[in-house]
Amino acid sequence: MGRTIRIGDRLVGDGQAVYIAAEIGINHNGDLDIARNLIDVATRAGCDAVKFQKRTPARCVPPDQRDMLRSTPWGEITYLEYRERVEFGAAEYGSIDEHCRLEGIAWFASPWDEESVDFLEEFDPPAYKIASATLTDASLLKAVRSAGRTVVLSTGMSSLEQLDQAVEVLGTDQLLITHCTSSYPCPPDELNLRMIETLADRYTCPIGYSGHEVGLPTTVAAVALGACYVERHVTLDRAMWGSDHAASIEPGGLDRLVKYIRVTEAALGDGEKRVYESERPLMQRLRRVDALDP
Repeated sequence: MGRTIRIGDRLVGDGQAVYIAAEIGINHNGDLDIARNLIDVATRAGCDAVKFQKRTPARCVPPDQRDMLRSTPWGEITYLEYRERVEFGAAEYGSIDEHCRLEGIAWFASPWDEESVDFLEEFDPPAYKIASATLTDASLLKAVRSAGRTVVLSTGMSSLEQLDQAVEVLGTDQLLITHCTSSYPCPPDELNLRMIETLADRYTCPIGYSGHEVGLPTTVAAVALGACYVERHVTLDRAMWGSDHAASIEPGGLDRLVKYIRVTEAALGDGEKRVYESERPLMQRLRRVDALDP
């Protein structure tokens, strides 16, 4: 089977269709209706999953940042109040879980702390995503791995040495690594898509791509370079308030991205040279000699 893992009922990796995850993250801005709308957008586009982020704000917000004031749609509030305002709890995730089941699309999340792992376990997710920001958090990595689920590891803001250490903690069983540059939005000359090939040579697990760039062509190029998993942020409107919207794809763009990826993976083929039936009529009309005469 080669380098293959399982996310829910889907095999991901060698010989499999590219797994496409729409990263809703916190682009719902704390509004459950927006979250449900984004789930619908991803489902209509043909994505395999939607992904969220789960934090325990009191643990994740550094003490020196908690009382910093931030201008928000709810007025000027502290950073801790802002993080709490956009964080979904059990009731909201229960609704998300139900909505995804009705729509027939998988969902999982990036836990940012051990308490969030325990919280998400109640929903039996098919996988966990390790955000780039938490790649060096050994306690979180161990908590995620102890849950026994597939792990998707994002690599932004990290050196190869740090990535090696994270892989040593997680192990390569049911692990997928995604190349990533954590700039929002990321300029094209910092995408470094050839890292997909570098990671494939370095590790024995499947390699994907998590992008934060503006536009679609470079994400499609990642598939051509071997990414078997693609993740992009999705938003209803890139002009919405919030830190991730500008680096996200709007509904029409997500529709096009999924189509472009499916066309690209079909066009890549298997690398075996053959004469196609569609070529034979032209061959009969245009070729005068059937074989080279040495």
